[in-house]
Amino acid sequence: MRTDTGSTPRPLDWLIFLLVPVFFSSNLVFGRGIVGEIGPYMTAFIRWAGSTLIMLPLLYMDRRAAAAFVRAHTWLWLWLGFLGMGICGGFVYWALTMTTASNATLIYSTSSLFIILLEWLFASRRISIKEICGMALAFAGVAVIVLRGDLAAVLHMRFNLGDLGILIAAIAFAFYSILLRRPAAQAVRPLTLFGLIAFSGSLILIVPAIWELFHGGLLPTSQSAWMKLAGIILFASLAAFFCFQQVVRIFGSVTAGTTLYLMPPVSIVMAVAFLGETFEAYHGVGIVCVLEGVILATLKGRRAGTG
Repeated sequence: MRTDTGSTPRPLDWLIFLLVPVFFSSNLVFGRGIVGEIGPYMTAFIRWAGSTLIMLPLLYMDRRAAAAFVRAHTWLWLWLGFLGMGICGGFVYWALTMTTASNATLIYSTSSLFIILLEWLFASRRISIKEICGMALAFAGVAVIVLRGDLAAVLHMRFNLGDLGILIAAIAFAFYSILLRRPAAQAVRPLTLFGLIAFSGSLILIVPAIWELFHGGLLPTSQSAWMKLAGIILFASLAAFFCFQQVVRIFGSVTAGTTLYLMPPVSIVMAVAFLGETFEAYHGVGIVCVLEGVILATLKGRRAGTG
């Protein structure tokens, strides 16, 4: 296989490729595992404040570009932090107090489909029959998961609020991804932009974290809690972003996107192995529907080698 750089991928490149879905999936596994030890918004605040502190040397080296972006595009900077780190951070951890990591990852994987829908609604994007079929199949898979395979739940309104919360987060991540494509954001170096958004997210999360603290929210007091927080910062945040950027550089954005298709099965294996979650029959149906639907709807142009 030849890459975008014109060279053959090394074994290390393929290892990094396989680590991307592991690191991204670890966020929901750590987030579910930390339930009962730290408040969800406090978890998100510490995650992104910690990531910002680690990224400070890079932000300092690129301080002129960073300051110029914040001054000229303050609202874009804040919206990225609110959507990407607020809703897809604290709100997700809150939802994980009511649902499983397995369900969360399967539902969250539909965010790429919401990107297609939002571009159709707001950017006059044309949707093909293949994309419509893929979205219908994936959303059917989400319905199976949300309803726990019980169609009667529709009649009796037996929904899991956590699953619906993850669905809202998937939509928020779609908005975040679209804003991330703005020319102003694209003009900033990827690592600099990541550090700036982490900083924006930590600022936005201060208020709900303090509110949570004064309403019975838990602070990390045990070694276990701090170890899980370290895992979220180092693996689910910094390592996940770095590895994904490296895969984009070596293989191209289209091939790099396939790593996200591996998240549902990887996360379920991790949830069963590390959290003791049970693999249910409806998970199997959901995996098949969501994966096939997402791939069908987003695989456009792969044969042409675009990316």
